Amino acid sequence: RFKVALSNWGALQEARMAPLPPAQMRVTVDGKFFRLGANKFFARGVSYGPFAPSAAYDTFAPPEQTARDFALIRALGANLIRVYHVPPRWLLDLASEHELRVLVDVPWQKHLCFLDSQQSQREAREMVRKAVRDCERHPAVFAFSVVNEIPADIVRWSGVKAVQNFIDDLVQEAKGIDPECLCTFSSYPPTEFLRSTNVDFVCFNVYLHQPKAFENYLARLQMLADTKPLILGEFGIDSIREGEPAKCEILAWQIESAFRSGLAGTVVFSFTDDWHRGGFQIEDWGFGLTTRERKPKESFAAVQRLYGAAPYYALARYPKVSVVVASYNGARTLKTCLDSLARLNYPNYEVILIDDGSTDRTPEIVQLHPAIHYIRQPNLGLSAARNTGIAASTGEIVAFTDSDCRADEDWLHHMIGDLISGGFVGIGGHNFLPPEDSSVAAAVLVSPGGPAHVMLTDREAEHVPGCNMAFFKHALVEVGGFDPVFRRAGDDVDVCWRLLEQGYRIGFSPAGFVWHYRRSTVRAYLKQQAGYGEAEALLANKHPEYFSPLGGSMWRGRIYTQSGLGVTVRRPVIYHGLFGSGFFQKLYTPAPAYPLMVCTSLEYHVLVTLPLLAVSISVPALLPLFFASVLITSGVCIAASVQAVLPRNKRRFWSRPLVALLFLLQPIVRGWARYQWKLTVRPQPRRHPASAVTPPPEAEAVYYWSDSGVDRFRFLRRALSRLDEEGWQTRLDSGWSDHDAEIYGQRWARLRLTSVAEGLAGGKTVVRCRLRANWSLRAKLVFWTLLGFELVVVGVLREAQPWLWMLLLTIPLLGWFLEQEKKNLQALIAGLLDESAAHLGMVKLKSCSPDQTLVPA
Repeated sequence: RFKVALSNWGALQEARMAPLPPAQMRVTVDGKFFRLGANKFFARGVSYGPFAPSAAYDTFAPPEQTARDFALIRALGANLIRVYHVPPRWLLDLASEHELRVLVDVPWQKHLCFLDSQQSQREAREMVRKAVRDCERHPAVFAFSVVNEIPADIVRWSGVKAVQNFIDDLVQEAKGIDPECLCTFSSYPPTEFLRSTNVDFVCFNVYLHQPKAFENYLARLQMLADTKPLILGEFGIDSIREGEPAKCEILAWQIESAFRSGLAGTVVFSFTDDWHRGGFQIEDWGFGLTTRERKPKESFAAVQRLYGAAPYYALARYPKVSVVVASYNGARTLKTCLDSLARLNYPNYEVILIDDGSTDRTPEIVQLHPAIHYIRQPNLGLSAARNTGIAASTGEIVAFTDSDCRADEDWLHHMIGDLISGGFVGIGGHNFLPPEDSSVAAAVLVSPGGPAHVMLTDREAEHVPGCNMAFFKHALVEVGGFDPVFRRAGDDVDVCWRLLEQGYRIGFSPAGFVWHYRRSTVRAYLKQQAGYGEAEALLANKHPEYFSPLGGSMWRGRIYTQSGLGVTVRRPVIYHGLFGSGFFQKLYTPAPAYPLMVCTSLEYHVLVTLPLLAVSISVPALLPLFFASVLITSGVCIAASVQAVLPRNKRRFWSRPLVALLFLLQPIVRGWARYQWKLTVRPQPRRHPASAVTPPPEAEAVYYWSDSGVDRFRFLRRALSRLDEEGWQTRLDSGWSDHDAEIYGQRWARLRLTSVAEGLAGGKTVVRCRLRANWSLRAKLVFWTLLGFELVVVGVLREAQPWLWMLLLTIPLLGWFLEQEKKNLQALIAGLLDESAAHLGMVKLKSCSPDQTLVPA
């Protein structure tokens, strides 16, 4: 078994305390974090200045004072300073000497209505360009913040989209001079709705002094940041109003909460009480960790202690984790996967590789990792392989990833920390496109059908993707593990739904991420989508309550994914507060226009486009309708590709046409696989012997009498259990229905079961059950489509071929067949109810009149 010994744990801790890489290296983005050379870079910062301006040093202190300040900042345990004016070269050199990085705020007049003035926009662009030029790719520069806290009423006046576009333009101006520089803009709660697609990371200034409110808001910010790193650009406490003891306490839990929440860094405001702003020396605020004379306060020692431990604060406990990797012919990326799992920052775990009958070089690769627990089995499918891993695991927690994933070294540290602290039974996290992946993979990333997590709240998930999830082993055992019927996909959705049905909660860890290599060819992507289509059919068969009558999944939460969900036609809605004064101004994003996406579905092509083509061959006048249908579908796909957010460094001239093509092909391939499974291999419920006797056609109700007072709920539980055993699909009442259950299982009919109990004297009970059968959606579609098609054919060709009217005779025959299916379904369910009643000692009644006249059957 693969374990990290405690001695190695100590070595990892020492490696993190090693000196920084050479000063000439620059910080880069690494998933939800930053990297400096081979090591991660966690920003532990303080704001610095601005000071009273002077002719020689502008808004900065003299070099001698700056050097002393930097030495004190390093003693604090900080590795970053935030400045609010563009620093001179000598200051950047001093920062390098003291192993400090600099977050540079570019000052310009953002407090004016800058979008109303071309001159103001030119000045802002020039200020950004000048800032980047003046810094001359200096390695001490951490990043540029192109703007800091645009007033909310200015944004409301100018328009959110226009302001966002201008921020993106400023980032482009910076990257036009230095393509490798990191850029952000500093937002705050009144403008949390602002989004920029071009920034490298998200930066927020937050001043909240209550632990719960602070932690909840960080969780919200992580959802807003999504796949980008998040840093706290400003937070602090006023010593004058709050007092130093309270300041020490608040700063301590704020710093710890931020790093435990998976933030990539924090910047305390500020280093010193010496602070000049707006032409005035600030005398009545004491946010500094030092006095104006640079004497450390008590809060200096508090931040020093917390920064010394950051970012790896000890977890409440370190339960053993079994990492299970199920692989089938995954040799292309397997070595990368196993190498990453050997370097996890967690002291107590094992790795179990389940080789599900691979025919590639998997056994050879495994020999390079002799400490791994390797199990080879015949090709039984993904769920069976994961169940084998669960059975072989010795950990309290079982984590899952795939052979085409590369785990971040802090993956388990964040996943297990959030799992334990949140009181969840399972948890998941992000999966990112690796930077070395291809441009085709990047197009696949933003095409429909990719991995997604579905969030009920900012912390609680309805579904987490199978390539990055972990569960307490006892919970997996309780629900019977993964269902082996899911051979290629869908197992993660099924197990999440079953855990939720048991009353458990599933969490989400924003910082616990893996890198996931996407399909690198169109053929591989479409093959994957075919597997997803089969999985959807299996899920709809097992969990019909989660699917609409048209077959679409119905999620209670919000879907988060980098994959395209469809075309958005409605504008977002923003809550600004009265007169635009809201402190927390939220953005409500509209859902994609799913009715438009129907035009790309397989059903649309079969029921609309192809019939129009067929009829147009005989009736050329209808040809424009066919072309209009094709144009609508093409337009939706093109619009979706235009709205897709492609990674900037992976864009090619063919990227968006490829995305449009995948939007066209994916629903067809996935839908075809779904219907192929439903129409060919879908299991039918077993016909129960008790169903042999068909009730009279007019009998839509059955009655059962109990002299022992068997209550209705016990009877329903027994009946639904028998339906489940016999393989019937049931959609239970969610509390909003006028029936107890809707029963499926046959292709052409469905039945709604409604029950009521009547209490009689002596504790006796009569349970009435109404069995109301109807045609299924499939039956209705077939009937009305066939009727419409035959009417069109007869109407168009009756003069040339008078005998075609005989086609209409098939309609009564089809109707008779469907009515018989209704009666058969009614008989089958009645038989199962009879068996359930007999098991509970209830007597079936032939009739039950309103005056309580009971007639035994």
